Amino acid sequence: MLKFTPPDLRHRPLSIVHQEDSFVVVDKMPDFLSVPGRAPEMDDCVVSRVRALFPHAQGSLAAHRLDMETSGLMVLGLTADAHRHLSRQFEQRQVAKTYEALLEGHVEEDRGHIELAFRVDLDNRPRQILDPVHGKLGITDWQVLDRQRASGPHKTSSRNRAAGGGGSADTEEAVPPCTRVRFTPLTGRTHQLRVHAAHPQGLGHPVVGDRLYGNPSLADRLMLHSTSLAFHHPVDDHWVEFELPAPF
Repeated sequence: MLKFTPPDLRHRPLSIVHQEDSFVVVDKMPDFLSVPGRAPEMDDCVVSRVRALFPHAQGSLAAHRLDMETSGLMVLGLTADAHRHLSRQFEQRQVAKTYEALLEGHVEEDRGHIELAFRVDLDNRPRQILDPVHGKLGITDWQVLDRQRASGPHKTSSRNRAAGGGGSADTEEAVPPCTRVRFTPLTGRTHQLRVHAAHPQGLGHPVVGDRLYGNPSLADRLMLHSTSLAFHHPVDDHWVEFELPAPF
């Protein structure tokens, strides 16, 4: 499997959804790192952008992460106390979050519950594999929002579809059948929703555009987006909620 190199997105600003002295909520772009990668050229990420925008920010900032390919809501603490407070909520599963995804094909059931244990494939990182013995349990509730039938060829602009922008070119392509699903993860394992969607013991329908578990030729991005995020305010502990519709 070829290793995917994320595009250079330095020309695209980080979208701020909400900001306070103690924390900030952002809209993470698809194919964009949450935290710095190991290589020097992979230093552009949500954390580095937030440090540049908020020079007073302290600590490691990120209370959680989104997969590089996933877009949507992400919260970062701007003080050591706020980061500690938010991180504890994620660790203790006190945070409410939902994701929206387009899945390949038509999911027959309308809703369900998935519990699968998985771990990293040591010979093919970062891919995750089912391992009931040594894996960590991931738990997800899901609900079908819509089923879309296949349609014939239509014109689409590569400028709108490409993550990095650039020139436009109209192309003809068919739209395969897909299912729009709301995921409610009750745990936060690596690639949890992608594995639960794709694995035969889960839904058996990969997320559209998934380079690891599905057919990457179906879309120019992973069709998975963090649409809602709710948690206790890191200063006065009141409940705060944020929503961000899926861009697809």
